[in-house]
Amino acid sequence: MKFLFDKLFFALSVLIGVYIILFFLFMVLPLSSEQSMMGQMSNKATQEAIAKEYRLDLSPSYRLLISLNDLSPISIYSINTESRWFYIQDRYQGIPILNFLDKLIVIKKPYLGKSFQWQEDVNELLKQRFLSTLILAFTSILIASFLGIFLGILSAVKHNTWIDQVALSFSAFGISAPSFFVAILIALFFGYYLHDFTGLNFQGSLIEFDDYGNRFYNWKNLILPSIALGLRPVAIITQITRNSMLDVLKEDYIRTAIAKGLSKNVVFFKHALINALNPVVTSISGWFGSLLAGAYFIEIIFDYKGIGNLTVNALMKFDIPLVMGASLYVAFTFVCISFIVDFLYLWIDPRLKK
Repeated sequence: MKFLFDKLFFALSVLIGVYIILFFLFMVLPLSSEQSMMGQMSNKATQEAIAKEYRLDLSPSYRLLISLNDLSPISIYSINTESRWFYIQDRYQGIPILNFLDKLIVIKKPYLGKSFQWQEDVNELLKQRFLSTLILAFTSILIASFLGIFLGILSAVKHNTWIDQVALSFSAFGISAPSFFVAILIALFFGYYLHDFTGLNFQGSLIEFDDYGNRFYNWKNLILPSIALGLRPVAIITQITRNSMLDVLKEDYIRTAIAKGLSKNVVFFKHALINALNPVVTSISGWFGSLLAGAYFIEIIFDYKGIGNLTVNALMKFDIPLVMGASLYVAFTFVCISFIVDFLYLWIDPRLKK
């Protein structure tokens, strides 16, 4: 329980720290003004309305406190004309649980504000797109993990053979080739020139709509983006698995197991691989979070309607709440992955429990 609470406290501290940094980057610096949000040609009345809506007329420290209060699942609001319970219920989808000294204590979902561009709740906009990006990143890391671990094991077992050299050459290519460049080549060849043979589209999203507005999943649009996004992690995981396996295979207990007459498969997979997985798990977890950020470029190239595509458009429109919300979603995903990986370490290596 102490381990659990320590990790929860660390996760909460990281998220608060990330939000404070985002707040000062986007809401305090000179660029984050109502004139920048509306454009230089907007009139004064419009700028004043935007300043009131996004609280730009208040001091930065007070705005930060209000924003953290909106973000918290348990919040405190004053009982006045503007924040009666039905206003809170409508804006924040919150439920008042206690009335104390003219203050309402409310349980609600985190409120990230309203998108300037879409005039909709940021949370709702991000939820619609985040699932597509999450599936894309998960598919990419799944492909990269299986292929990378397989190639790494094969390279370690066939050390100093032509198989090892081919695996290392592929790994070097994957590391050196920029993801966006590889994505363009993959989209061009497999989605355009070879479209008649592959049946894959040059551009397209996972979630699409038919002529009647009904939503459906077009799974084939996931293939090319996930391959393009997963190429670099395959290369990294291959090298890490190979090097870790080679280090473990030199240990005394491996030589003892071989001397006892155990088969090579038992030695490699039961004794060596399980002890070589710690750095591999670290790499996979780090790359999964990175793929969410790296998916921004891939989504633009393939016109894949995910959180990255939405965020880039929001940046072009200077939609501050949407950009901050998307960044916070990615940070939250990083923290969750780190949290899960810490428990995976305990399962892989029971020595860490001591």
